[in-house]
Amino acid sequence: MTTSTYTVTGMTCGHCAASVTEEISEIAGVEHVDVVVETGAVTVTSAAPLDPAAVRAAVEEAGYAIA
Repeated sequence: MTTSTYTVTGMTCGHCAASVTEEISEIAGVEHVDVVVETGAVTVTSAAPLDPAAVRAAVEEAGYAIA
């Protein structure tokens, strides 16, 4: 199991967190996503290391950006 933490900019509420969680959860191998809106921290637990480009694309699809 692998855990990675990203800083996502632009999130301001629970709906933001839900959008980011939903998009990242669709990446193959993702087991858990934890979002802290106040700090922008997004911790992703996955079966194997994830392609950073896939995570960035998922965050952008939700309407946000990785810092």
